[in-house]
Amino acid sequence: MDGKHMQIGEVAARTELSLRTIRHYEETGLVIPSARSQGGFRLYTESDVQRLMVIRRMKPLGFTLEQMRDLLAATDRLDHADTVDGTERDALLERVRTYEQDASRKIEELRIQLARAEDFAATLRTRLDAARPMGASA
Repeated sequence: MDGKHMQIGEVAARTELSLRTIRHYEETGLVIPSARSQGGFRLYTESDVQRLMVIRRMKPLGFTLEQMRDLLAATDRLDHADTVDGTERDALLERVRTYEQDASRKIEELRIQLARAEDFAATLRTRLDAARPMGASA
């Protein structure tokens, strides 16, 4: 290997995704290995790793595979801006902007859920503390 390519195990370690998940993303067309070794092993580039990181960040926010595919297609086109005219570039940027707004909204929803969960845990701790006999330690 020439240092430019990584095998799937290294990619899994770097992205904190399982081999199975990476293969699933390949099957769905979200990430295609850039090359194959002579032995048939998948080989990935830094660009492939970055693509997987986008997917990994979108997943907990509830984005669908189709939405991931759409965003990646838009950013792929923007990365080749020399072949994109001004009108298409504006449309692509608007698509990316919409995903950014959706992500921000979903993050705020998660913050609310987290605050509620923390409040619930605090309520339970208070209850447990109140039920603890005097002089007993946790």
